[in-house]
Amino acid sequence: MTLMQKMLGASAALALTAGTAVADPAILFDLGGKFDKSFNESAYNGAQRWAEETGGSYAEVEIQSDAQREQAIRRFAESGANPIVMAGFSWATPLGEVAADYPDTKFAIIDMVVDAPNVRSVVFNEHEGSYLVGMMAAMASESGTVSFIGGMDIPLIRKFACGYAQGAKAVNPDATVIANMTGTTPAAWNDPVKGSELTLAQISQGSDVVYAAAGGTGVGVLQTAADSEILSIGVDANQNYLHPGKVLTSMLKRVDNAVYDAFTQGEALETGFNVMGVGNAGVGYALDEFNAPLVSDEMKAAVDDAAAKIAAGELAVHDYTSDESCPALNF
Repeated sequence: MTLMQKMLGASAALALTAGTAVADPAILFDLGGKFDKSFNESAYNGAQRWAEETGGSYAEVEIQSDAQREQAIRRFAESGANPIVMAGFSWATPLGEVAADYPDTKFAIIDMVVDAPNVRSVVFNEHEGSYLVGMMAAMASESGTVSFIGGMDIPLIRKFACGYAQGAKAVNPDATVIANMTGTTPAAWNDPVKGSELTLAQISQGSDVVYAAAGGTGVGVLQTAADSEILSIGVDANQNYLHPGKVLTSMLKRVDNAVYDAFTQGEALETGFNVMGVGNAGVGYALDEFNAPLVSDEMKAAVDDAAAKIAAGELAVHDYTSDESCPALNF
């Protein structure tokens, strides 16, 4: 199906009756697709929740290359979609070029800041949620070595890794934290084979808990961890169900809430800078029937206490992106 066909499908039908129309919102997914079981899928879940609760419809598109980004934004804006939500930092450059051309259209971008009067920029305190699951990793580890596998090597993903290392070392100052990135291009988000290889290498170095923040690549990490009888930690969406009893927890990055909130506000979307962290249910950890046997009362109490202190400003987690340093990982 072509890009245009996807855009102009049934879900993209817009009410255009003069004087009474309420524009449908739209969501533009990042590379990897809306069923990546991670970031994009969380965004999709937020859009679906809005549609199911309101009976409304929305437009959507899954791009196949970076070259399609600007065209996709313009097509939706010209068709009358409002607001238009973009999942992923890679939309920032084209949105920066396009936003001023459509001053009456509201845009929301997740994971990057675009300074324009008609744009809401949603960023997350991923380091806070990663700190919490790092604590859990260290408490669950029997070897004293835990690890991290990121997708594309960018400051945002180092932010996850740095928070994770801080949480692990808060529990066990002598813990060893191994961190590897999958690659330096967008292909790193969708390479489960490489994710599997990195997991096996980390296991050979003693890791018995691995945290993946790598999009579709993380599916390979979690699978290999389960096959190798070590624990894994999912990211963004709740991935506990993928390997019941083998996924210690998932660091929830509530991209679904960001999309749901934007769709709910509609054309009245409040623009500007929006931060989602532990204190406003933006990030956290997943506990459900699939991982409950793995999470002790002691572990839950310790992590919940840390979360409360973070929310209250009593515990500060270093943000890698603030100065591009991470003493806990030495990178």
